[in-house]
Amino acid sequence: MEQSEEATVYVNGTTLCPLNEKYKHILLPLAYSVVFVLGLGLNGSVIWLSCCRTKEWTCSTIYLVNLAVADLLHVCSLPLLIINYTMRDNWPFGTQVCKLVRFLFYANLYGSILLLTCISVHRFLGVCYPIRSIHYRTRKLAIMATTITWILVIVELLPTAVFAHSGTVNNKTVCYDLTSPDTFSSYFAYGMTLTVTGFLLPCCIIFLCCCLMIKSLIESNESCNVGGPMRTKAIRTVLLVFGLFAVSFVPFHVTRTIYLVVRVYYAGHCSLLQGVSISYKIWRPLVSFNSCVNPLLYFLTGDKNRVRFMNELRNSKVSPPP
Repeated sequence: MEQSEEATVYVNGTTLCPLNEKYKHILLPLAYSVVFVLGLGLNGSVIWLSCCRTKEWTCSTIYLVNLAVADLLHVCSLPLLIINYTMRDNWPFGTQVCKLVRFLFYANLYGSILLLTCISVHRFLGVCYPIRSIHYRTRKLAIMATTITWILVIVELLPTAVFAHSGTVNNKTVCYDLTSPDTFSSYFAYGMTLTVTGFLLPCCIIFLCCCLMIKSLIESNESCNVGGPMRTKAIRTVLLVFGLFAVSFVPFHVTRTIYLVVRVYYAGHCSLLQGVSISYKIWRPLVSFNSCVNPLLYFLTGDKNRVRFMNELRNSKVSPPP
């Protein structure tokens, strides 16, 4: 039975629990290749259109460009992971690059969640309190919010510089997914804390904002007088954020939490460990697809952005080759 860096699980320091992870060498290179191609094109288009074709940035543009930057940093690290899994968990790039790749994955994950939280709060204020909140929906505060977001993400992920590293297993160098087996118990507390602070709390804020927006959009009253275009953009934002969390972030954090608990407290149950390991490691590349979905917020929630993108496509088709 084939083993990889996470397949060697020790119970009480002696018992070996082997896991079959052959699926990783097919699934992960394929999934990461698709994310790399789509994510690079879509997020690159968002940044190019915003920087080169947008004269005045709105608050939404500031949030969405930062979201695209977070996605692009993660996407650019994917070729290293594709090479790693194609070489059957053989990591040739060294410990520092291993730390960087793991950091960029989680920076994209939790940076996306916090930026989506900022977008949800911004939409909530604009829909439910369009007049009273006008002084809180400025570009200056949007820049401040994104700056605080990046600071929080960096502070939250500083422990990855300690836990993430490469090591030697079965005479080959590997880049540990979470951390090495001998420090897994210590990582458990950090992993659970990261789930609560980086996912659960922002998720509750987003859920509350979305519920209040839906309620306000359904009710026709003077306290929330929202025009047709504003309603349309708000509904699109609500649906996209809900869909992204339902399909990507929630399943990943649920399966990772179960995986952490089983690895620490039930590692002797090999069949159980095999099942939760597969579930977690299938959702790990799938959560990276948020890098392809996030740009849709740029194209679907702003009519000007969509028109600008279509015009650029038409111009590129009609322009004669040099």
